[in-house]
Amino acid sequence: MAKLYFRYSAMNSGKSTALLQAAFNYEERGMHAAILKPSVDSKGDDAVISRLGLQRKVDYLIGPKDTLAATLKGDKLDCLLVDEAQFLTPNQIDELFWYAVNQNVPVLAYGLRTDFSMTAFPGASRLLELAHEIQELKTICRCGKKALLNGRKINGKFVFEGDQVAIDGQGNVEYESLCAACYQKFKQAETAQS
Repeated sequence: MAKLYFRYSAMNSGKSTALLQAAFNYEERGMHAAILKPSVDSKGDDAVISRLGLQRKVDYLIGPKDTLAATLKGDKLDCLLVDEAQFLTPNQIDELFWYAVNQNVPVLAYGLRTDFSMTAFPGASRLLELAHEIQELKTICRCGKKALLNGRKINGKFVFEGDQVAIDGQGNVEYESLCAACYQKFKQAETAQS
């Protein structure tokens, strides 16, 4: 039986690069690996873009009201790779789980666990509940410690309130991976200024 995998981390750990590498590995062996991305992730439009400069057009964009079955249109796949999986709905995560089980196709979902306010994304929460295998991809904070939180900056200044979804690189929004100590330090500094 194929499995649903969740590979998560803080921002800038190489999730998209790992996804593109996995797609390459399948295709190098003559297999059909398809990439699916939530349409809410407007970064790169209909492409997955890694910080290393690698990019690839996705095979499927899925909206929040779309079903997996309608999106995949019955296509025969050897592997389904999902970028920015945290933006999927819990129902779509359920569909990914049953797709892996019933179609015997591995589903590798890459994404964030929590947002900039340390709150779980609904899609990530469901992945943590259902995935057969969960793997953390590690990255480092500016201080050199392991980063596990996402700091949101607007115009270069850390912010701790706002909508859950704000796409990196749009509207002066950027993210930085932080360890818990650095995250707390920046949050306290921002609170002291308010």
